[in-house]
Amino acid sequence: MVLGIISLITSVFFVGGPLGVIGLVLGVVALIKVRRTGVGRGMSVTGLLTSLLAIVVSVLVAVLLAWYADHTQKCYRPDSFQQYRQCVHQQLSGD
Repeated sequence: MVLGIISLITSVFFVGGPLGVIGLVLGVVALIKVRRTGVGRGMSVTGLLTSLLAIVVSVLVAVLLAWYADHTQKCYRPDSFQQYRQCVHQQLSGD
């Protein structure tokens, strides 16, 4: 569960994706163990869900970043930050 929460928090920085995969594997192992012992099912399910959510958030952030980079690639050599902002605004608004 702790790894799932940490991966969810760090998923915006792409660290959460790999941590989420590890948390997902450990959550499945924990659920298998819970079937034998009958203790800790809630924590196992919580760990699985937070890990899965962290993976989804990491993938969404990667897709959005790739989309942004594709749509603003003409703007990467401005002379100033103001020119960069204007270029990005023009590229994203379609002007």
